[in-house]
Amino acid sequence: MTTTERLIGAAVPRIDGPAKVRGTAPYAFEHDPGERFAHVAVVLSTVARGRVSALDPAEAEGMPGVLAVLTPANAPRLADDLEPDLAVLQSLDVHYRGQIVAAVVAETSEIARDAVARVRVEYAAEDPDVALGVDRDDLYAPEQLMAGFATDSVIGDVDGALAAAAVTVDATYETPTQHNNPIETHTTIARWDGDSLTVWDANQGPHTIVRGLAQAFGLDPGQVRVISPYVGGAFGSKAFPHPNQIMAALAAKAVDRAVVYELTRPQMFTLVGHRTPTIQRVRLGADAEGRLAAISHEVVEHTSRISEFAEQTATPTRVLYAAPHRRTTHRLARLDVPPPTIMRAPGETPGMFALESAMDELAAELGLDPVELRIRNEPDRDPERDVPWSSRNLVQCLRTGAERFGWAGRDHRPRQRTEGRWLVGTGVAAATYPARRRKAECRIAASGDGRYVVEIDASDIGTGAWTALSQIAADALRVGLDDVELRIGDSRLPFAGGAGGSTGLASWGSAIVLTARDLQRRLDEEHGGQVPAGGLTVDGGVDGASPHAETHSMHSFGAHFVEVRVDRDTGEVRVPRATSVYAAGRIVNARTARSQFLGGFTMGLSMALHEETVTDERLGHYVNHDLAEYHVATNADVGEIDIAWIDEDDTLVNELGVKGIGEIGITGAAAAVANAYWHATGLRVRDLPITPDKYFRELRPA
Repeated sequence: MTTTERLIGAAVPRIDGPAKVRGTAPYAFEHDPGERFAHVAVVLSTVARGRVSALDPAEAEGMPGVLAVLTPANAPRLADDLEPDLAVLQSLDVHYRGQIVAAVVAETSEIARDAVARVRVEYAAEDPDVALGVDRDDLYAPEQLMAGFATDSVIGDVDGALAAAAVTVDATYETPTQHNNPIETHTTIARWDGDSLTVWDANQGPHTIVRGLAQAFGLDPGQVRVISPYVGGAFGSKAFPHPNQIMAALAAKAVDRAVVYELTRPQMFTLVGHRTPTIQRVRLGADAEGRLAAISHEVVEHTSRISEFAEQTATPTRVLYAAPHRRTTHRLARLDVPPPTIMRAPGETPGMFALESAMDELAAELGLDPVELRIRNEPDRDPERDVPWSSRNLVQCLRTGAERFGWAGRDHRPRQRTEGRWLVGTGVAAATYPARRRKAECRIAASGDGRYVVEIDASDIGTGAWTALSQIAADALRVGLDDVELRIGDSRLPFAGGAGGSTGLASWGSAIVLTARDLQRRLDEEHGGQVPAGGLTVDGGVDGASPHAETHSMHSFGAHFVEVRVDRDTGEVRVPRATSVYAAGRIVNARTARSQFLGGFTMGLSMALHEETVTDERLGHYVNHDLAEYHVATNADVGEIDIAWIDEDDTLVNELGVKGIGEIGITGAAAAVANAYWHATGLRVRDLPITPDKYFRELRPA
């Protein structure tokens, strides 16, 4: 057995595990900036729209231990062309509730928090506009969606095909505002050395944060260093610069000393983004055998008044099923809310809830097995781009999942099975997510003692990148894991895009493989296969997307099967078991891959049954801004989860055949739970989450 066969795909334990268990792996707050740092606490706006009319810092400034109180009147100036959300303390204008309007820098966190309460702020407030609706007269089409997707796509005569269809579904689905809520709150330590800035930060890509800070402070990127080797979760919220990094750097500049700013949990609800709520109308038209003639998916969602974020919610509908007539559209409302951001599988997650729920409703109208309905609408080519797939094994995922789950013999009529007072049902949904590769650079240094140092500015946000990249490097170099020293999470290392869009391992791993091949070639051609006495260092990488991305459609696919039990007296929902099967390219580490698939599905379960950020429309205020009232799935909510994947050899996506697995697990999962809920109860809940009160709402006669 070769080293490559032994490592790639093996369930190698996390190499960073012992350091994390022992507490020696430094997270953002735990770094040593070389001096005793001061602490930052912030004053947040208590209105959602308006202007600061008076601000008196005198009492706070007079407190022992307070080093500075920063306001728009005295804060260091930032670049004029900065994104409005990052222009911290540059204006008296208030754009959303929870915006930073002042900050205290003090010797301790206790003093800083006490002083914040003594800063007097008055506002000239206006009534906020925070309610999303399809009947608004100010909805608009953005120029393009996030990640460069087209805003709208129309193929054929959709309305005509819907009118002529033998069977139709026309339903509206809603998903609420949701918040990422990683366990490690966003934290930044900042230190200035003359005109150079060093930041220790919790983020998904140091180079991305460098760009934001350099722009904000008018620096050359080489003057900024961002260090982030260990991150305690992110789910997208740490992918881009946010006010916390700017605030920390501003404070450090103002007091000429290293400072730390650690967000509180409530501050996480306004300062680092959220998943936009959506209202989605899905119309399906099919013949009597269930073959789709038309698909229409129209999305309304919100963005912030001060910055645009256009989530690509309907894009999975463009690729998942065959239909000659197709329409997907997106419209935005600018509201007085904090800027949204990406949250695990942005677009696909809410969009798949709507599409896969509608497919289940169509199967019910037809009296057809919902697995069979999906198989009958399997496209031979990408129906949007009319190009072949690099690989597509959705049908195999559906069939394998059905067999593992025990789907055969299911009575497709709802409310047919009970156990005591529990109503029992089963549901299915498909999953998909794009497979992409981004630009990444790598440096590998070989020494005469057989050791290799691999440097790349990758990020491990808890996904296992430390381990998987070490496996890839060892295989490519034909050595053991112990012979490789991996260095990641530092902007001084060779450039790499951040952890996001399920592109991390595909991009970083490809860069490592190509650089290792070049190193081996040079050793063989120039040094007789031996490392020279002085060692050898090679720089390499990948320029960006796969050269086959223009000629082929590249996606991961999967299928979820779920059993749901609903208490007929209380409406309580339980999910005792589920099966998920994926076709996601080459699996590098079986242990961490299962963890990612399991985590993704659990987050989809959480979306289906728990997660909802509630807005007080009078005040523009998120009322459940903590983990006591923003509910997420816990161990008690998750039953037996059977995770499996299809062996898939896709040589077109990248050098490794890796498609990325961080996000495919959540797509479709909420729909599978909702579909099983309908099968158990006969009640169709189209607005997430499925809470017990909605059971009684649906039971009431119209």
